[in-house]
Amino acid sequence: MITSLLCLAFPLLLIYAAWHDVSTMTIPNWVSIVLGVAFLPAALAAGLSWDQIGWHLVFGAGVLLVCAALFYLNVFGGGDAKVIAAACLWTGLSASASFIMGMAIAGGALAAVLIVLRRMKLSSAKPWLNRLMSPEEGAPYAVAIAAGALLAAPASPVLAAGLAGFSA
Repeated sequence: MITSLLCLAFPLLLIYAAWHDVSTMTIPNWVSIVLGVAFLPAALAAGLSWDQIGWHLVFGAGVLLVCAALFYLNVFGGGDAKVIAAACLWTGLSASASFIMGMAIAGGALAAVLIVLRRMKLSSAKPWLNRLMSPEEGAPYAVAIAAGALLAAPASPVLAAGLAGFSA
């Protein structure tokens, strides 16, 4: 049960990051920090060995380096880079293909929806919605990150243990 409660941080923080990105086009640093810090007690509660935890940390650090390079190349934002790396701590290498594929598909769907809505030239009384509909703005990619990470959760040893605790 403790594992399940610790693992609740993962979806809740990702959903918050997605909502915050949609409404402000930013992801607060504290979201990535809490995701990263919460991984260790969740992994220990899930029964991962120190060796397994170490590999998750190495994988997360590697992803952070790749994402930092992509940020500097203006592929995506710094908040996106940090959240992807923090999510990869939880998913680990075993769920990385599911995560990347889910994130790519959700990102494509998000882009298609935004293209259609932005061409409709909709306006709203809500400033955040007008900004979101502006063709000059980017896409709130935390939505795709959250979708990919949540789809990959069952393949993660940490999150699978948390999901099992809810069904017990």
